Amino acid sequence: MVEEINIEPDNELPLEGVGRRLRRAREEKGLSLAQVAASTRISERHLQLIEQDQFSELPARTYVFGFSRTYARALGLDEAEIVASLRAELDNQTEQRPRYTPAFEPGDPAKAPPSALVWASAIAVLLLAAGSYAFYARFMAPGADPAPLVAEEDSVTGADVATLSDAQTTSGASVDGTAPDQVVFTALEDGIWVSFYEAGGRRLQQKLMAMGESFAVPADARDPRIWTGRPDAFAVTIGGQDVEPLAEEQVTIRDIPITANALRDRMTEAPEPDAIDSGAASEAPE
Repeated sequence: MVEEINIEPDNELPLEGVGRRLRRAREEKGLSLAQVAASTRISERHLQLIEQDQFSELPARTYVFGFSRTYARALGLDEAEIVASLRAELDNQTEQRPRYTPAFEPGDPAKAPPSALVWASAIAVLLLAAGSYAFYARFMAPGADPAPLVAEEDSVTGADVATLSDAQTTSGASVDGTAPDQVVFTALEDGIWVSFYEAGGRRLQQKLMAMGESFAVPADARDPRIWTGRPDAFAVTIGGQDVEPLAEEQVTIRDIPITANALRDRMTEAPEPDAIDSGAASEAPE
């Protein structure tokens, strides 16, 4: 007698993805994408990507969760359950990606690089270090700091030039008429506290922003900064183009530069340690 063994997989994902569930709920309510886009202030293109489960086409995971949560709320669905299902769906996709297998295995002597190559690499590093030292000794005075770029305090500083290039460049425009370096923050949820201000202390805006409400950083702002405890709840655009958010989770950030160039640089650089303020106990800038 053969005993039947029934094996049921654990943590099985639903057959219907989050995007299709949202689409089905929208169609059952007789709503068009245009109507949902108008009520949620999410573009029709982003709604289509969500409904087609093309989450990788969105700028970052923060947008995926934020837009899906807002979409579910507009349809009267359980937004927490939708986000949880979406997180499991994305995590499952990540686990199924093929992993890179290195061709070189340290424990295999047959695949170890030849000793001649190791010595050649070491000599090249030494020559490079010697050349760098020679250049420094030739063009820099021993024990002296580099000469300042400007001598007078009232001269235009490098920071001023960077700010002008970030906030005041008006040549050209994007397809929708937005200046190419115009930075805009849009709240993805209701009641998001935020303070926008200049590095010198002048406040640009401080309030609780409603879902869909936007703030355009003034072109004449000098070194604008942001302070908020919900950077994950803001969509950020430069010249009308979506860029990565300042964070993908709830964390207090402050004194983060938000010029166009500063935001572009953050895409390739790690966040500054001093930018995180877990206490956030000091008063907002005046």
